[in-house]
Amino acid sequence: MARRVVVTGLGMVTPLGTGVEKSWEAACSGTSGIAPITKFDATGFASQIAGEVKDFRSQDFMDKQEIRRFDIFIHYAIASARMAIEDARLKIDASNCYRVGSVTGTGLGGLATLEHYHSVLLEKGPKRISPFFIPGIIANMVPGQIAIEFGAKGPNISIETACAASAHAVGESFRMIRDGISDAMITGGAEAVITPLALGGFCSMRALSTRNDAPEKASRPFDLDRDGFIMGEGSGILILEELEGALNRGAKIYAEVVGYGLTADAYHVSAPDPEGEGAIQCMRMALDFAGLRPEAIGYINAHGTSTKLNDLSENKAIKAVFRDHAYKLCISSTKSVTGHLLGGAGGVEAIFTVLTLKNGIIPPTMNYETPDPECDLDYVPNVARKANVKLAMSNSFGFGGTNASLIFKAYGND
Repeated sequence: MARRVVVTGLGMVTPLGTGVEKSWEAACSGTSGIAPITKFDATGFASQIAGEVKDFRSQDFMDKQEIRRFDIFIHYAIASARMAIEDARLKIDASNCYRVGSVTGTGLGGLATLEHYHSVLLEKGPKRISPFFIPGIIANMVPGQIAIEFGAKGPNISIETACAASAHAVGESFRMIRDGISDAMITGGAEAVITPLALGGFCSMRALSTRNDAPEKASRPFDLDRDGFIMGEGSGILILEELEGALNRGAKIYAEVVGYGLTADAYHVSAPDPEGEGAIQCMRMALDFAGLRPEAIGYINAHGTSTKLNDLSENKAIKAVFRDHAYKLCISSTKSVTGHLLGGAGGVEAIFTVLTLKNGIIPPTMNYETPDPECDLDYVPNVARKANVKLAMSNSFGFGGTNASLIFKAYGND
């Protein structure tokens, strides 16, 4: 018999603030974390704005030696994991360490450190490259260092499926607990690639907004005047546990994980299928996994990147899956205030979805000012909405046409 899986701990580092409370309050108030880039001189780039993390102090979460060894995306992940484990009051010791694992998602890994040491190589030669360079940038060092830091000796996997990576991580962690492989998982993801090379690459693809004179207005999912996504950075980590174990130790429960879908468009390296076929099947798979009819869902945290193609494709997919109920759904994109955290997006947005269920508040889609006739659903525009949502979906779609949908249920809603 499949076991029930619940969320018992949350941790976040986002452009909205360090900590779950700061990020949630900012998302609900519509406060933007997007501003001119400060990490380097972005003069000359078509897009010069991003969702940078602003208030984070690595030393609050890690010792000096670790700080020096690891790229900042690992710092964000360790901090978020520490917050989530403390929030869950999860004790990992000899009695359960092989039943607690970590699966996380990342898109590009330690690109900032890679760019730095490439310059070191060119300017000072190979002997000046740190021996910690390689372990400091690889994506699997997120779950690896989480395991080292907290003693979790169960399944340990890193997933790299672009912008769906951390949603896939949450889904795979859910399945591991459900199937009895683990009793608890530390899951989610992290990303930190606001760097010259990444910015230049996305600018060359013409994927980014160039609304440099109004950064807080630049990410505008589903709006007619959207002109591209905004790069963001940060981390979102969740603690998932088997229900009975969580109840036995008196854990607080945020929500239950009930559905997971994953598909491929098999269409294009970066563009979504214009008819949304992969997304349609992904959402249907998640609903089938959960044993739910489409009309049971009350809210969708959309992938909603603020690009012309993605928003239109996702809108079509939602209408195909939910039909008449699509017009009754509340849909929002929190990327309107965080920017797009790439491989870290799914973890952060899963947390926002869980908090929607827990708190009865739907964060808005900001900057929705000019309706797009082809994107004609309820995007909870500009103002948060109180709503007693019982079941909610979070969508994450990535380059290469990789898709993930998660379904969460308000705990006790049986």
